[in-house]
Amino acid sequence: MREVDDALREDQLKDALQRHGRLAAIVAVVLLVGLGGWLWWREHRQSVAGKAGEQYIVALDQVEAGRLTTGYGQLDPLAKDGPEGARATARLMQAAIVSEQGNKAQAGKLYAEIAADGDTPKPYRDLATIREIATKFDSLPPATVIARLKPLAVPGNAWFGSAGELVGAAYLKQGRPELAGPLFAQIAKDKTVPETLRARARQLAGVLGVDAIEDVGQALAQSPVAGAPAAPAQ
Repeated sequence: MREVDDALREDQLKDALQRHGRLAAIVAVVLLVGLGGWLWWREHRQSVAGKAGEQYIVALDQVEAGRLTTGYGQLDPLAKDGPEGARATARLMQAAIVSEQGNKAQAGKLYAEIAADGDTPKPYRDLATIREIATKFDSLPPATVIARLKPLAVPGNAWFGSAGELVGAAYLKQGRPELAGPLFAQIAKDKTVPETLRARARQLAGVLGVDAIEDVGQALAQSPVAGAPAAPAQ
């Protein structure tokens, strides 16, 4: 009975291979080709990202050395054809270079183009929006500043501090300190905001009569004591 059963199983296997063997072979080949293609794509992507990083560092070295025009030119290939993140970073850096060179109008235009580019990741577009508004702040109506940045000027947003500071300044231009003060206090108390920005917001909130100090002892320790002798000049 075992021999009959084994023979039956062998016949069934041969029959299955004859009927489905070609399809199974095709599926196996497709899977192998797909795996090979994915491995190549991953290696290629890592290689491209590495080259983009090196190119960005070279351009940044030129900028830090004061050779702004050279640095701008070296960012061109990344800004046009680089990987998604590197392309956005290169374009933001080029706009910052133009601003540093004193051409605020052109810098604002470049920031606006990045902010409006739907192919650019949202965090970069939000940053470009903030930089555009900061560059054009003196020439923009306060209502425009508030309308464009208020969605970003909320706790929990990555750009809360930067956007909130500009919105608060726009409130002051409108003559609405009752809105600016609490916003500055909120920024000052948010530990996710950079300390330099929190310090500015704390001072502005205090000037507007809003208490933004959480730790009084720490604030006193960081402030000069009234009546204490000044430190000798070095």
